[in-house]
Amino acid sequence: MSLVIKQGNCCLIDHWEFIAKLYKDVLFEENYQSYTLSAKLFSITSEVRTRKRKKVYEELSIETSKIKRMYEEFIAKVPNSIKERISQKYNILDTSSVRDFSASLFQSTIFDHHSINGGSTSDIPLKCKIQNEYFLIPPNSRFYYGSVNEECHKLDSGIFDLVIADPPWWNRYIRRLKNANEQLSYEMMYNEDIAAIPLSNLLSSNCLVAVWCTNSPANIQAVKNLIFRNWGVRYVASWHWLKVAVDLSPICPFGTGSTKQPYEMLIIGKVGSVAPIPDGQLIVSIPSALHSHKPPLLDLLKPYINKEQPRILELFARYLLPNTTSVGYEPLKWQHISLYETVDM
Repeated sequence: MSLVIKQGNCCLIDHWEFIAKLYKDVLFEENYQSYTLSAKLFSITSEVRTRKRKKVYEELSIETSKIKRMYEEFIAKVPNSIKERISQKYNILDTSSVRDFSASLFQSTIFDHHSINGGSTSDIPLKCKIQNEYFLIPPNSRFYYGSVNEECHKLDSGIFDLVIADPPWWNRYIRRLKNANEQLSYEMMYNEDIAAIPLSNLLSSNCLVAVWCTNSPANIQAVKNLIFRNWGVRYVASWHWLKVAVDLSPICPFGTGSTKQPYEMLIIGKVGSVAPIPDGQLIVSIPSALHSHKPPLLDLLKPYINKEQPRILELFARYLLPNTTSVGYEPLKWQHISLYETVDM
């Protein structure tokens, strides 16, 4: 995860640094080369909201107020040297250029990998050729390309100690995007469809399950009371990922009601016995400009599993992680070599 600083229930992590460490000394045809994601993908600036109507005072929700207060107390204690280093490192492009850059990468990484399965048992990262395109493959990883429901039936039962899922929640905005762009492979699912994923048989006797969720109250309650119940999982904690700009300010203002928020929720459940998981953790990071490119959380979650080498499963994956089985329609999307820059060794 590449932890930058941690204070109490808050931590600042660096997605780019995690990738740089992961793909150091990649093996390809008996030669080694180091790679990292283009830093331009993290050149994120804050959004400024404009109001067409007269401003009306509205109170933030209890949850939003708590997150805002946690962030303000945390960021006030982050040394200026760290703030300056991050700003200098990622303040590369303007917002329009970043969007154009990420959009071009999205279009250039649309592949027909239907029913392709693969991976690596190597302890070092590899550069591999798949259907005449090159991809980076992390150590000890596997991928299954296809419907999550169907591919879960092909996996061994009772072996996974940690499961991370990023479901394509039903969303009007995403629906409009998909209507406008048929190449989006974002197949939205209703809560009942997510709950029907045959996951319960794949979980070990002591397992941690983490689900990325929108801020919709209906979806949050569905995870806790419907999805987890169907999977045989008990709810234990909710964490939040606060997305910040290169100056470490929130990417957009904290909003009221159903307006856009600068954070997303991670809902955590368990099966059997795991270490006590604190509620209300706040993870702060600059988000990738790539669509649904969530920050890596393995290093934050693994300490709560009482196993030295946990078996990890990621559902609806868009990129690969070490020691992880990744399942979905796009597990190789953000592995394509075009996203990466070589690093001098």
